[in-house]
Amino acid sequence: MSITRRTLLTTAAGAAAAVSASTSTAASAAGPDAADQASATRTLRQAADYAVTKLRAVAPGVTAFPVGTKFEKWTYSQNGDWVGGFWPGQLWLAWLHSGEEQFKTLALASAEKLAPRRTDTGTHDLGFLFYPSWVTAWRLTGDDKWKDGAVQAASSLIQRYNPAGKFIRAWGALDDPKNAGRVIMDTMMNLDLLAFASRQTGDPRYLDIAVAHAKTAQRYFPRPDGSTPHVFDFDPVTGAPVGPGTVQGYSPASCWSRGQAWGVYGFTTIHRRTGDPEFLTTARRLADFALSRLTSDHVPVWDYLAPQAPDDVKDASAGVIMACGLLDLAELTHRPHYRESALRILTGVSRTCLTTKSARAEASVARCTRNRPNEDGVEVSLPYADYYLLEGILRVLDRRKADRAIDLSSV
Repeated sequence: MSITRRTLLTTAAGAAAAVSASTSTAASAAGPDAADQASATRTLRQAADYAVTKLRAVAPGVTAFPVGTKFEKWTYSQNGDWVGGFWPGQLWLAWLHSGEEQFKTLALASAEKLAPRRTDTGTHDLGFLFYPSWVTAWRLTGDDKWKDGAVQAASSLIQRYNPAGKFIRAWGALDDPKNAGRVIMDTMMNLDLLAFASRQTGDPRYLDIAVAHAKTAQRYFPRPDGSTPHVFDFDPVTGAPVGPGTVQGYSPASCWSRGQAWGVYGFTTIHRRTGDPEFLTTARRLADFALSRLTSDHVPVWDYLAPQAPDDVKDASAGVIMACGLLDLAELTHRPHYRESALRILTGVSRTCLTTKSARAEASVARCTRNRPNEDGVEVSLPYADYYLLEGILRVLDRRKADRAIDLSSV
């Protein structure tokens, strides 16, 4: 029998889970005592220090936007693709954690390179591009040019709103009929840019569109068990629902773990901005399903319902994204088990997914998977994993610093 790359990765993932099973199970059964909390705090502080050390070495030589690694080295996009905001974003977080001025300088220079994207109406990802870069720049510097640019990006984003179906179109130019009715779970994370624009301008239109989109996603994405598809399609003319689909998940009936994480975080955030309890209920449903599918190492498999799950390749980025959402959920619901789960995920990623054993690695977090169906970026490093690891750790170690960057307030 020939051994394929897929087989090797699957075997490695299963072996990693088996190695940690006995200790993780015992720790979970014992509950989060003071020693466990102290150990987790040490692990997370060490992970954040490692991430800052890595950035200190790599960032001065970065002149574009990292999109993923190949043989452990960053590959780049000149315009930022959809991930450009995460590089200046993690530089801002590194500055908050370390106090080193070079990170602030580098963050400002990197964010500036995104300026041409403010008027880009061809993507729904303007929240990913401008919230961790320009909104955070405004919050940390007070320079209104960053605020004004972020509002301009929000104005571009709302042009993608389809009033017939009450959704923000995910992909394709506004005049391109292909994918005109396609909605993806990821868009939930772009809505906070619209909430920001309404707060800054006093114009309710931005937030109204965000809420309408969230209600549409809430109606059509979650299944009875709390799992979600990556995609849901609508007739772009009438707005009538067509049905679920997928691009990065295993199938329309599966549950792509990063999409589920976007949903947990995104629905929690839109609840914080609106106070709508139904959004919080939806976030909990999605979180409870995902937590029920975690293995003993607390690092999500790339798709919770793929045939080889849970013994399939991992996506650490899905873990750290969900951990940030879970920390929000714990605060908003006063249910400590969400915080305990977030800590287990963050410490699990910090202990088993960092690049500490590789001298050549340029990223901090390994074992991420971008697009498994296309065999594109399987168990690599991705910029949003590095970003959300730092965000999650800052939320735990010093919530005030995280709040300074991204605004953790509620209505």
